[in-house]
Amino acid sequence: MTATSAMADTIETTAPPARRRGRTGTVRIVGSLAVVAFYALCAAFGPMLFRFDPVAVDTRNRLLAPMSHTSEGHLVLFGTDQIGQDLLAKMMQGARVSMTIGISALLLSGLIGLVFGILAGYFGGWLDSILMRLADIQLAFPGILLAILIAAVLGPSVGNVIVVLSISGWVTFARVTRGQALATKNREYVDATRVLGARTWHIVRTCVLPSCRAPFLVIAALHIGDVILAEASLSFLGLGTPATTPSWGTTIASGRDLLSTAWWISAIPGIALALLVVAFGVLGDALRDRYDPKLAER
Repeated sequence: MTATSAMADTIETTAPPARRRGRTGTVRIVGSLAVVAFYALCAAFGPMLFRFDPVAVDTRNRLLAPMSHTSEGHLVLFGTDQIGQDLLAKMMQGARVSMTIGISALLLSGLIGLVFGILAGYFGGWLDSILMRLADIQLAFPGILLAILIAAVLGPSVGNVIVVLSISGWVTFARVTRGQALATKNREYVDATRVLGARTWHIVRTCVLPSCRAPFLVIAALHIGDVILAEASLSFLGLGTPATTPSWGTTIASGRDLLSTAWWISAIPGIALALLVVAFGVLGDALRDRYDPKLAER
């Protein structure tokens, strides 16, 4: 071992824990973002490359294993399902539907939670009591059961799924935003802004909202994986997207009776769904480590 390499090893082992954690956090953020970006590109451009007809039936090419060739000589990377549909094309279209629902539900629930959290934390009083008791009542029910109940009443459709997941997901955003608003509204720079004659909404916009940005991003990264998983669960149960709208949940459900003979119909979409949810979880965990000052000091 040369003196230079020995010195490099010594510097690496004696590096501050926060510095090593920062490098590890950067790798996790970049890696998870790369996975999410790959899924987003597949969802955006995949259906343009692989045309998919949800009602098309091709009995000559049904239940083909992955890496097989159709009767026309086309390669099917992920095989075909029980009615002859290309599983890759079906997953590409399902990725677009699932990610569209996930992002839409995240934006709507985040907006509701942000508004309610600011109102409860900054203004307090009876408004805080009403909103937080409403949140406590909703937290008393398991989120997926509440989503199933609402979906059963509204019926299966893409719009209804977005509404259902937004209603069941705003509480986390509201509680985090409320905590940040409570911690920020009585700080010195906020008092100075108030003394200078700034109005309430100017203080909220320039002082309170910026303090909510980092925890809001962390919760959003963690929550979007849960939303996509919840959408797949509802579709698996027949309460999410209609049968004619491809989704990972409906694809997995269509192959559950063929696991012993055509495992790829359920297994491949399930693995793809698990990888995306794990990527969002790793991203949220890395963002939490980056923006939490207590973790940074350790």
